[in-house]
Amino acid sequence: MPQETIGIMFDSRMYRGIPAGRTGQESLANYELAAASFGLTPCFLRLEDIDLERKVCRAYVKKEGQYVRERITLPSVIHNRALQLRGAEQRQITRLLLQGIQVYNVRNRYHKHHVHDMLQQDPFLRAHLPYAVKATPESLAYMMRHYNDLVIKPSNGSIGHGIMRLFQQEGHWKLTCETRASRSGWATFRLNRGQLPSAALRRIFRHAYLIEERIPLIRHEGRPVDLRVSVQRGGDGLWSVTGMFAKAAPAHTFVTNIAQGGKVMTVSEALGLNEPGTGLFHLEARVAAVAARIAHTLSASLPHLADLGLDLGITRGGDIFFIECNGRDQRYGFRKAGMREHWQLTYSKPMAYGRLLLDQKFSIPRQPQTYDRGLY
Repeated sequence: MPQETIGIMFDSRMYRGIPAGRTGQESLANYELAAASFGLTPCFLRLEDIDLERKVCRAYVKKEGQYVRERITLPSVIHNRALQLRGAEQRQITRLLLQGIQVYNVRNRYHKHHVHDMLQQDPFLRAHLPYAVKATPESLAYMMRHYNDLVIKPSNGSIGHGIMRLFQQEGHWKLTCETRASRSGWATFRLNRGQLPSAALRRIFRHAYLIEERIPLIRHEGRPVDLRVSVQRGGDGLWSVTGMFAKAAPAHTFVTNIAQGGKVMTVSEALGLNEPGTGLFHLEARVAAVAARIAHTLSASLPHLADLGLDLGITRGGDIFFIECNGRDQRYGFRKAGMREHWQLTYSKPMAYGRLLLDQKFSIPRQPQTYDRGLY
């Protein structure tokens, strides 16, 4: 197997931390180890350091234990781990694709309501979707008439910021949301005549928000739990589940995001099982089937998709529901859950897929991403 270079594209902030090894939750060592196993040498680059006319770039490459920034030939395959949101960046990515540079995970952030709409087209997945609508004054009134527990979340938000819970309790509507006035950062308010505060209304209706029914999730020590499921393409180019772990919300909120203080554990721990059994294997198989179907459905509409972190919820009755899709899965939850082999595998599979693209670069058809601003 020939030794070739594969590009790993970072945002500027993460890129600047490479010489000191300060790359947040990204493990450079895992990239190095995984790439080497497929005969690849990773280089770490930014979009702005690419000279497409000369087919060269400035990138960090590890030499004698140190990361050295140098000018190298532009890799023909690039694994994107950066967020490109501006129009100029999107156009540059399109030019890369049209020049035959295989960039996978071209986009890694999509509006939640567009993802929901795409999944809604699959009859199998409809039963796994909570009822959800784009936030408007009319849709809010409708949802409050038909449901007594709702989640209101920014359509393009991440790591749990901006999410609100609107629910009825003892005949009164209450709102749980982030606030600077509370030491925990979250607080619950009783609403006057069931009306949201004007500040919350302005935020919801001025920006893109999604309103959905809140699923009654299983609980661990009284706290709601959901699952993070890593779904990736590997060396065969096919989607498969790399692993899954559970996230329990902290005591002061309903949000399970790790960045919000969510507790990470294995699925068996979340279910209170001392050791795995047939029931756990059956449940994980069902979750994996739903997750794989979601990845297949999204990739049919979103070219170059190869790496997803899906949040799925399970009810006490065993029903499985889609919660959220993460196009830039941070993966470190596996490490925090003590699942180091799965953590390393989440780096290995994208490198295996990169190897496939390199080996088949002349037979894989080009799929330039169409940048519909409404999707992002």
